[in-house]
Amino acid sequence: MRLLLVEDDQHLGSGLKKGLERAGYSVEWLQDGKDGLHSAQTGGFEIAVLDVNLPGMSGIDVMRRIRGDIKIHSLPTLLLTALDGVDNKVMGLDAGADDYLTKPFDFKELLARLRALIRRQSGRSGELLICGDIELSRTGRIAKKAGEPLLLTARELRLLTLLMEHQGHIINKSEIEEELYGWEEGSDSNTVEVVIYNLRKKLGKDTISTIRGVGYMMRK
Repeated sequence: MRLLLVEDDQHLGSGLKKGLERAGYSVEWLQDGKDGLHSAQTGGFEIAVLDVNLPGMSGIDVMRRIRGDIKIHSLPTLLLTALDGVDNKVMGLDAGADDYLTKPFDFKELLARLRALIRRQSGRSGELLICGDIELSRTGRIAKKAGEPLLLTARELRLLTLLMEHQGHIINKSEIEEELYGWEEGSDSNTVEVVIYNLRKKLGKDTISTIRGVGYMMRK
């Protein structure tokens, strides 16, 4: 499996490249954000690991450009950063990252998270998910209502995907938080409610049902 690694720290990048290759990945390691974006656009990678603080172009900007490129917008991507805190994590996820890992981290956890991203990607087909007049491409990251494209934030799209993949089933708040924020803790207590509220404004207030004390559900 081809993996793009963009990390400007010489010591960390070298160690990650060696470790990932021992784990079975074919790794291209770059140290500049612009070079990383160009390689992502031309290299045919199956997964990417980006540092946030890169010369040339930040990892956040690289992430946004990837998600805006129709050819590579579904590339599973994990962000690395030395910056801790909820705001930095939210910024990365809102840019379109699939997961987020704060330095320093255990290499075994990185491998586990990469495996999870690969499983998630392989478990999704290119078929549309349909719920009433709402359509969602699982890999295309495109949602429509009555044929018209919906302008959704990255978190709204993540939550809509989760709910539509489990139509008719209740998704509890902790499962939603894990989907929105990965494995790290620290989200505001009302974050899920805010995203649900914003989705209802865009989809229709009756689209998502609240199961009090349990969670949320999209009915089939």
